[in-house]
This record gives sequence, C-alpha cells and structure tokens, in this order.
Amino acid sequence: MSSIASMTGEQKSKLFLYIALDLVFINFSILAAVCLWYGGSIPGLPGGSRFVNIPQNVWEWYKYTVLFISPITVIVYALFKFYTNIWKYATIDDIYKIIVADTIVFALFFLLHHFFIAKMVDYRLPKRLMVVAWFIDIVLFMFSRSGYRFVKRAFIGLEGVIGKKSGKKRVLVVGAGYAGYNVVRSLQTSERGYENRVPVIVVDDDIKKNNSNINGIRVTHDAANIPRLAKEYEIDEIIVAVPSATNNQTKRIMDFCTQTECTLKMIPPLSDISSGEYNRLRDVNITDLLSREEVKLDIESISGYIKDKTVLVTGGGGSIGSELARQIARFSPKKLVIFDIYENNAYELKTELNARHPELDLVLRIGSVRDIDCIDKLFADHRPNVVFHAAAHNHVPLMEYVPEEAVKNNVFGTLNVAVSADKYGAERFVLLSTDKAVNPTNIMGATKRITELVIQMMAAKSATKFMAVRFGNVLGSNGSVIPLFKKQIAEGGPVLVTDKKITRFFMTIPEACRLVIQAAGFGMSGAIFVLDMGDQVKIDDLARKLIRLSGYVPDKDIKIEYTGLRPGEKLYEELIMDEEKEEMKSVYQNKIFVAKPVEMDYALFEKRLDEMKDICHNSPEKVVDMIKLLVPNYHNGD
Repeated sequence: MSSIASMTGEQKSKLFLYIALDLVFINFSILAAVCLWYGGSIPGLPGGSRFVNIPQNVWEWYKYTVLFISPITVIVYALFKFYTNIWKYATIDDIYKIIVADTIVFALFFLLHHFFIAKMVDYRLPKRLMVVAWFIDIVLFMFSRSGYRFVKRAFIGLEGVIGKKSGKKRVLVVGAGYAGYNVVRSLQTSERGYENRVPVIVVDDDIKKNNSNINGIRVTHDAANIPRLAKEYEIDEIIVAVPSATNNQTKRIMDFCTQTECTLKMIPPLSDISSGEYNRLRDVNITDLLSREEVKLDIESISGYIKDKTVLVTGGGGSIGSELARQIARFSPKKLVIFDIYENNAYELKTELNARHPELDLVLRIGSVRDIDCIDKLFADHRPNVVFHAAAHNHVPLMEYVPEEAVKNNVFGTLNVAVSADKYGAERFVLLSTDKAVNPTNIMGATKRITELVIQMMAAKSATKFMAVRFGNVLGSNGSVIPLFKKQIAEGGPVLVTDKKITRFFMTIPEACRLVIQAAGFGMSGAIFVLDMGDQVKIDDLARKLIRLSGYVPDKDIKIEYTGLRPGEKLYEELIMDEEKEEMKSVYQNKIFVAKPVEMDYALFEKRLDEMKDICHNSPEKVVDMIKLLVPNYHNGD
C-alpha cells in the first residue's frame, strides 16, 4: 500500500488501467475459449444473443470462475512485478515471464476448478479448453503492454523507406547479430545515448541474413556496399555492432565506413563488454582502423621469467615503458621497479598500478640513465632479475640539432644500465630499439643502432642474457604523429604532412609491449628480435582517416598541406638490414623474428665508445663523424 501511495497520479492511473485490462482480458479469454469450444457466441456481438450448443451449467460454472480467476490473476501479475515494469524496454525475457505467469494463473485456476468449483456446479471443464483460454490471454496481455511498440516500429520502418525525418540522424547499423538487434531496438525506443536517431538499414557479411529484417528494418549483405548504401539512403551515422569481429574484420569494415562522410560509432569488443552492455557506444579511433589480429601470448613462458622476480623498467613513465609496467604487473613479479627522469608521469603510473594491483611491491625511483652512480645504486638496492630498458631520446628532428645529447642519453645511458645489469647479476636485459636503427638517416636512429651493438658486445662477455627488440612506430606514443594530427584538427587545420608518399610502420602500444615481453621469454643472448609490423601505412591516408573520424571532410573542412621531409627523415622505414636478411627466421607465430648478429671487432668497438664519450664532453662538433665510424651505413644527407 505504501508503494501505491508514493506513486504519482499518472502512475496510479496507469496501474488501475493495467489491472482493469488484465481482468477484462482474463475473463474474455475464458469466455472466448468456451464459445469456440462449444460453437456458441459472445453476447453483444452480431448474432450473439443466443448461446448455441453451450450447456446451461457452463454459465453456472462461470459465475464462480469469475470470482476466483480475477484476484488470482492480479496477485500473480503483481508478484511478477508486471504493474511496475517499464514495458517500452521489454525484452525476450519479459515474454518468458508473461508465459510463466499465465501458466501459474491457469494452473491455480485448474486446481480450484478440480477441487472446488466443478463439484459445486457438477461440471468439469475440458482441459484443452483451458489451453485455448491460456493462449488467448497471453496474446491479449502482450498486445496490451507492447502493442504500441509494434505500431511505432511500423512507422519508423516506413519513415526509413519514405524519407528523412527532420531533426533525426539516419543510421546504418553494421551487424545483424544479437548486438545489432540491441542497437536497432535501442534506436527505435530512443534509449539513453540513442536519442534523435532512426535506424534505416542494417548491413551484415553473412549472406544467409540477406533480405531478412530486424524489427522491421531491412538487412542487406556485404560491408563492401556501405559507401553506396550511405549515399542511397542519405545516412548520417554508421554504428558498427560486431563485438565478436576479429581485428582484421573490424579493419575491413572500417575501411569501407571511412569512404563515406558519415559519423562513425561502434560498440566495444567482447573483451570490453560486461553483461547487458551490448548497446554502449563509443567513438571509433585510429586504432580500430589500423589494428591487426591480436597476439596470443605464451603465458607459461612469460610467467617463467617474470613471476616472483624483481623487474626493472627504465623510462617507465613513458608511453612504452608505462604499458610494459602495466602488462608486467599482471604476471605477479616479486617487485616492480619503475625508473624515470620525469616524475609526473611516473607518479601517475604508480598511483594507477597501486589501485589495480594493491598486492604488488611497487617501487618508483627518479633519476637519469646518464648518471652511472645513480644507476649503480638503483641496482645495488633492488638487484633486478629482469631489465627492460625503454629510456631514450626518441624525437627525430630534435636530436638532429643536439647529436651529443642523443649519444649521451641513448648510447651511454644504455651502456650504464647494461654494465650495472652485468655487475649485479641480472638474468635478462631487454633493449627496446627502433626500425630507424636500420640504415639510419638520422641521429636518433644511428644512436639506437649503436645501442644494439652495445647489447651484442655485452652478450659476448656476460652471463646476463642481453637482447634487443626492434619495432616501428606505435600509435599514440608521446611525440608520435597521431597526437600532433589530432591537435591540428582540433585547431581547425591545416594538417601538416611532410610528403604525400611518406609511409611508416604502425603498431598499437599494447601489442608492441606484448611482443616485447614475449620475445624476452626466448632468452637468446645477443639476439635482435624484429617484430612483424604488417604493411606500411601512408601518412597521408592516416591524416585523411583521422579527419573523417573527427567528423570533417578532408580538403573541404580541414586542409592538408605538404611541408617537405624534415632533417633526417626517410620516405619509408626498414626493419632489417641487408646483412641480417640471410638467416632471418620466425620464432613466434610469424610475429617475432630473430636477425643474425653482424660480425664485429668488440675490442675496437669498445675503444671507439671510449673515444666518443670524450668527444661528447670536449668536442661535440665531432660527434657526427664518430657516429659514422661506429655505424658505417649511417647516411645523413651529406
């Protein structure tokens, strides 16, 4: 009673209307079943004044029936919360509940009939007659609650065929599975996040679904038709509802979607969806357009060298270093040490990891890899078993102006960490390298090539397993092209591309870090692991896709300007050198390859390193000449 008292006037009116309808329908269903069974008719209808073939004791029976069936119906429906349900959001589960509730009503009614009413009037109702009444009541109940939805959908479907309704976005849904159904239903009922939109057509790659329909919306075949359909149906927005799609399938769909001028939305992949959240929308990002098949890790091999070990990540506050730390934390290290020169990012990462992994022994240390005393103390205090060395200067144009600083940080910073790893008995040392180290044309790439040679030198004389992992650009990392383009788009353009033909390898940060961790598990000392980066991507295409994802049309809303190659910049990147190709072999799922180490004179290399250290501090103008001695295939345009 208190819940009724707290209702608004509108809610009370709807409650009493539902109860009245339910009482009318339950009694009408019984009368209709009786008339159908005996071939009679219902009073008030044409020809309904006579009751042909209906025994008189049936009407005596019905007088008692109406007294019992009415309260039973209301009580059972109330227990199933049918009077407080929001029926415009009804699902298939609600249909099941309706069937179960009506079955209970008629089961109770049958028991009353069998043990009480039948004895009073000397009449036994045929069981099949009750089944007919049960079926009629279910149909009437569902129509009373959801009939208006069917009418509304009919008009929505008609609207999608006839023309464009003012003020509403016309939506093309990709995917005719369960997620696609939920998106269409949400659009039709204008659920939260789907307001002011109307579904017009659904596209699915399953030929078996061609020319079927979802809630009155036509399903057509093949995502390749999306650009044509978008024009034909005047589509404003495309919603991709295929959470189970592989990365390659998602990329294929996105390639067609970006050929339109529509806004793009999608629901998250299954790995990100919790129960009941199939209709949660998010913006499409550049990762969706360039992603590849997800790498499946060999958990056992990784756990073997990380679990219960002390792991150090230098450059742990950076884009790559922080993601490495996140993934390493999942493998239960004994201690995770994050080392970085920039305290703000490192502190934010520590706060995040403390919240996610409260059981983890997490240590944050601030310092520079260029400071050998700081590095020595770090190793002496924590004795790391595994070292991931991600600290480096990575900005190509900036390093062209201060080559001595690039050498101090990248070359001798790496050497400092490597020497300490050897001194304090680390089991593994993993250097993160770059495709720019292959036939380098810039200072940054050349210094990273030297660090690869440092690792090869250390592997030849140390019990520690030294190895390097070489890969290309990662999406969204600090200083990468994606954040720069986004900033330029947000400012209204122009988007600056150095050359229309320039290409780059791209990989997501999580995928790169997964492969780095996996490669380290092989423990091949002296090896340079090369990650499969897929096909190179044209930066011009990347810029145009980012503009479209931002809701603009390239060269119309946002201009693209070509500025020319910057100092040290290549038109295209390489992942392996000619001398490495001969014995290049796959070591993991054609995703990780190992390159043949080049032959080198370690004594001469070490001597030149000493000379370079002196030059960096005393004759920085000679640094580039020294780099050329150490990296003969370095060409800076001179």
